[in-house]
Parts: sequence; structure tokens; C-alpha cells
Amino acid sequence: MFDSLSEKLQIVFERLRGKGRLTETDINEAMREVRLALLEADVNLQVVRDFIGRIKEKALGVEVLESLSPVQQVIKIVNDELIDLLGGTRTSLELSPTPPTILMLCGLQGAGKTTLSGKLSLYYKKQGRNPLMVACDIYRPAAVKQLQVLGEQISVPVYTAPPEQQKSPPTIARNAIEHAKQNGNDIIILDTAGRLAIDDDLMDELGQMQAWVKPHEVLLVVDAMVGQDAVNFAQQFHARLQLTGFVMTKMDGDTRGGAALSIRAVTSIPIKFMSVGEKLDALEAFHPDRLASRILGMGDILSLIERAQEAVDEKQAADLERKLRESSFDLNDFLEQMQSIKKLGSIENILKMLPGVNSKMLDDNPIDPKMLPRKEAIVRSMTPKERSNPQLLNGSRRKRIAAGCGMSVQEVNQFLNEFEQMRKMMKMMMQQQEGKGKRIPGMGKMPHLPSSSPQKEPGLKKMPRFGKFRRPF
Repeated sequence: MFDSLSEKLQIVFERLRGKGRLTETDINEAMREVRLALLEADVNLQVVRDFIGRIKEKALGVEVLESLSPVQQVIKIVNDELIDLLGGTRTSLELSPTPPTILMLCGLQGAGKTTLSGKLSLYYKKQGRNPLMVACDIYRPAAVKQLQVLGEQISVPVYTAPPEQQKSPPTIARNAIEHAKQNGNDIIILDTAGRLAIDDDLMDELGQMQAWVKPHEVLLVVDAMVGQDAVNFAQQFHARLQLTGFVMTKMDGDTRGGAALSIRAVTSIPIKFMSVGEKLDALEAFHPDRLASRILGMGDILSLIERAQEAVDEKQAADLERKLRESSFDLNDFLEQMQSIKKLGSIENILKMLPGVNSKMLDDNPIDPKMLPRKEAIVRSMTPKERSNPQLLNGSRRKRIAAGCGMSVQEVNQFLNEFEQMRKMMKMMMQQQEGKGKRIPGMGKMPHLPSSSPQKEPGLKKMPRFGKFRRPF
């Protein structure tokens, strides 16, 4: 997502850092590179011109050229303008105070509307809502069945019309609302058929549905990979339906990002969600400031924290804190932590949310995607008793584990050595934090203990390797 654009912008800023103090020529050259980067990212030409014009106007001011840190000032200007380009502030969906809230999804064929119906349902179900998905796509073969399968996966009901109503999507939508009121569903998601804006009959059908059910949100589902074409059909749909927002899908497959950067600037309609993966939980609320931070390589810690809060249970976190204090962290706990990490997404995507980590760095230091599954296979090849007490793992047991997980004894030994180093490091960190009475992130404040310098653990020479990054597992 925005990998190509992000990499090019960071190269531009790196060159500026080598200049020390900036001249007007330096800024003009930098803006030329930024312009080329945006155009290569398939951003609308007029959007690029306006964006660069605003940056140059501010960057050539006296307060920047005479600043002690002009590069930081320029980066701040670019960051502020990116946030403004993406919409300024987060615009959430309008939820009706008197349920049910009705969301109508529309867009081109293949944009991902049906899958998005499932993602939105799961998103609101996690918030304690009771969603209902409505199968209004009567034209695409197996569209109704696909929605039913998604409903079964996330335990969300799907309203399907009886055979005699299968010819009128507006009637299906209206009947679904009555069904929702009777069954206590407070969010209705209408999955409509894909269509072109130039197809008058199908567009009139959407207009009739909108008039009959009066949805609170009319969301255009946009495939992020279509580039500048997104702006054209977005304007056409908006002219017919008065859209209230966009949802960008397939953001994980688009390294350019031109559609997301152009569509808001041209139409003035906010982007409300973006789909960042194939799994049903891969849906993020759209935050312009966080996305701008990602593009400029400054990470997205807030989104990472939110993901962690969803993935980690409070009781589990409290148990982990206790075990770290008591130095009783074992391989069962390690297995639980691996499951929590998997809920956050791929290791590569997690690292990209950290400040200073960019695609080039990950390309130069690739993360093995099979790393965690291999470690998990080793642990699952152990007996419960062995996981609770790793000291039992003698040579014969390790040989049996290696055969069970399909790896060599050397790989099993390496994993156990890394695990033991990690335990020592965690113990040392807990001792240091407790001695200072400091807060460990996510674990509350440690009680103040008498000041003492913890002894360095023997044999702890370096952190275990994490791919080619030196990080604990």
C-alpha cells in the first residue's frame, strides 16, 4: 500500500537532509521529484498541480528558508498537505439514533462489494451491533450463495428473497428492512449488483432502491487498483445517487495509491474505510493523518495499538504480566503470543507500521513468512509437560520433536536457545522496570522497589535474530 510512492518521497527528503540549509533551487528540485512520484503513483494531474503549488507556496516562505531545521519544516508542510488532500479528519459512518441504520453498497463489477458486506458486518458485530446482510444482487451467478457463505463464517444472518421477489432488488431491500425491525437487527447492509454508470436501467434501479429505503449511507466501493479511472466513475455515480462516502478495496495489492489520493480531492466525498487484505477482519477505518504518516515513512503506531487491543485479551495480558514477574513464562505462553501476533497480520505489515521501517529496508532484509509457522510447529510437536518445563528436553526428546515437525535437531536446538535468551532478556527488563517503578506498556505501573542494579544475566550476549532484524521473536 503506497509502497512505491512512500519510497520515492523518502528518497527526496533524504537528499534534502544532506543539504543542511535549503535554497529556493533545492526546494524547486525537490518538488519536481515529488511531482514525478505522484504522477507515477497515478494521481490525477490537476490534483498533483494543486498539491505541488500549495507546498511550494508555503515552503518558499522566509520562515522555512531561514529556519534552523528547514528539512523538518518542509516535511511538516508535505505531511499537512497530504492530510488535507486525504480529507483532513476522520469521517465515520452515520449511524441512525433510531435503528436500523441502512448502508447501501454500490460500484463496478468485481470491486469487492459482497466481500465488503461481510467485512462491515464483522466490523460492527465486534462493536456489539446486530447486523443483517441483504442479498440484492440477483444478476451475478452465485452472488446470493457467496453472501450466505460469508454470513455463516462470521455468524451474521443473511436476508434472501423468496423466488417470487427475485426480479426486484428494491422490493427485496424494502422487505429486508421490515424483517430487520422484527428481528432486532440494528444495521442493514444492502449488497447490490455491480454496474456501469452508463447503464441507465441498472442505475435507475439503484435510484429507485435509494428512494424507497432512504439509506443513511450510500457507499461507492472502489477498487484501489483502477487508478485515475476511479475519479471518472465516482463522479458519474455521485451525479446519479448523491454518494455519502467511499470504501477503498484491495489496498494491499496497490503499491501506487493514486485512486485514494485523487478521489477525495476531486469529488470532496470522504473515504470512510479501506480494505487491506483478503481476510474478513482486514478492514480499517480511514484516518487521513495516519495514512499520511505511513506514506512519509513515519509509521502508524496508533493503528498498530488498536489492532493489538483487539487481538489481546485483558485477562491474557494480566496473566502474561504475572508470569513475566515470576519468571514462569513457558512455551505454552510463547504459543499464545504467536497466536496473538498472527491476529495482527503479517510480520511485514506490522513492521511497516513502525517509524523508520520502509519497503526498501524490508526488501534488503526480507522477513521469512514461514518463520512463525515453523516455530509454532516445533512447539506443537512437544507434549504439554515439555512445554511447561523446557528443562525436560534432553537429546532424545529433541530428536523426537524434530521428527514430529519435519525439521532438523539443529533447528530445534536453535529455537530453544533463542527462547531461553528471550526469557532471560524479559526477566532482566522486568527487573529494571520494577526497580525504577516505571510503567511497562499495556501492563500498568510497577510497584517501586528498592533501587538496585540488576546483575547482567550470564550468557546473554545479544538479542535473538528476527529475520535479519535483531528483535525478539
